[in-house]
Amino acid sequence: MAKHFQGGGMGGANMMKQMQKMQQDMLRAQEEIEAKTFTASAGGGAVVAAADGKRQLLSVTLQPDVVDPEDIEMLQDLIVAAANEALRMAEDEMSQAMQRFTGGLRLPF
Repeated sequence: MAKHFQGGGMGGANMMKQMQKMQQDMLRAQEEIEAKTFTASAGGGAVVAAADGKRQLLSVTLQPDVVDPEDIEMLQDLIVAAANEALRMAEDEMSQAMQRFTGGLRLPF
């Protein structure tokens, strides 16, 4: 006669506790990253952008000498480059943190 496996029992309760702890650890890691500020610069530091871990732009700082009314396009490009790099840094850190918990599975968060 074949043995039938029934879920639950002590092994199931332990597994549930481990999953709950992992979920709490993931939330804590996510909250820590969301509270961080990521800064990036462009144009040799002429433009500095800061974003948070929620991937929202917090500030843009311009050096006065980068403001040239004759070359607004360059300034716009530098702002976009610095902002995108700061946002990319935040995204990368969040992705790396979540991969520690998911083993590389691509799960939405």
